Amino acid sequence: MVKKYLNTNNLDCPLPLLKAKLFLSKLSAGDVLEVTAIDPTSWEDFASYAKISGNKLLQASKKKNIFIYTIEKK
Repeated sequence: MVKKYLNTNNLDCPLPLLKAKLFLSKLSAGDVLEVTAIDPTSWEDFASYAKISGNKLLQASKKKNIFIYTIEKK
């Protein structure tokens, strides 16, 4: 398992999810991506994307104004 990090704190919707999708496409199955975002709409976006894509949303949390998503590629 490889863990990669993607900071999308400077991006607005829908770019955090689009950047994460692009990053995930380059990873192998079982690799883990941690994404940070400050866009409040990303909370629903990442949950919906995980259900649709089949990738596993291992964790979603919020610390102060930063959302942190940990996704395992299928």
